Amino acid sequence: MKIVEDFKEYQIIAMGDGLKKESWGSYTLLRPDPQIIWPAREDLSSQVDAIYTRSKTGGGAWDVRNPQLPSSWQVHYHNLTFNLKLMGFKHTGLFPEQAYNWNYLSDIITSSKREVKVLNLFAYTGAASIAALSAGASVVHVDSSRGMVEWAKENVKASNLASKPIRFIVDDVVKFVKREIRRGNKYDIILMDPPAFGRGTNKEVWSIEKDLYNLVSLCTELLSDKPLLFLINSYTNGLSMTVLENILNLTVNQKYPGLISSDELGLPSNEGLILPCGVYARWENKS
Repeated sequence: MKIVEDFKEYQIIAMGDGLKKESWGSYTLLRPDPQIIWPAREDLSSQVDAIYTRSKTGGGAWDVRNPQLPSSWQVHYHNLTFNLKLMGFKHTGLFPEQAYNWNYLSDIITSSKREVKVLNLFAYTGAASIAALSAGASVVHVDSSRGMVEWAKENVKASNLASKPIRFIVDDVVKFVKREIRRGNKYDIILMDPPAFGRGTNKEVWSIEKDLYNLVSLCTELLSDKPLLFLINSYTNGLSMTVLENILNLTVNQKYPGLISSDELGLPSNEGLILPCGVYARWENKS
């Protein structure tokens, strides 16, 4: 497991009873997590600024305990700045465990010593896009949610990267990839963080089990003559990293023989426990 231990402005204070108590910069949140199936060692609800409570009928809502909690605030990771907000489905707009992938991505870009083009699919609020921009790459950032793309623009600006080469695209990922193939565009690095289920800009239905293989296969046509990296993240329960490796083996590696690896990502807690936070698989050009 790859554990992120250098995110100074984020930490898990305690976990238990299906909940995690987290410090996000100056504020403390309490959110549910399905991986936490052990009992809490203390009352986790004390001294928190907001608590997310699930509804018995589905969904949930934030209970803001601190009236001074702003609608948006910032945290920093090295030279990157992220805007946080309380979202309807318990999220804040950032997944701190992905710092491992941001670092890896940055290292590949800076060590390549050439111009690098990055395609970020299901790009959300743009953390990976910002990491790539900061390392010197040009980026195409694609997400079907206009709100998420606008948030990504805010993050790019907050990180003082607005003058860097990035294109923001609001579109269904599969449709965009097919158009890029017709245009003949190529990328050195492709990243994707597909949801288990989703809908595109025109209500196109996405299912990771049915559609991931075909999307990765299509994306191989967008890789440059000397690609550097193809990275897939997954939070889908039951979809193992071996499955992701198999997909990369059957697609990218058939055209560009390289090195395929995978692992879990995790975050440490102040109690000495580790919270698993999904898996990744990546193909790398090792020639």
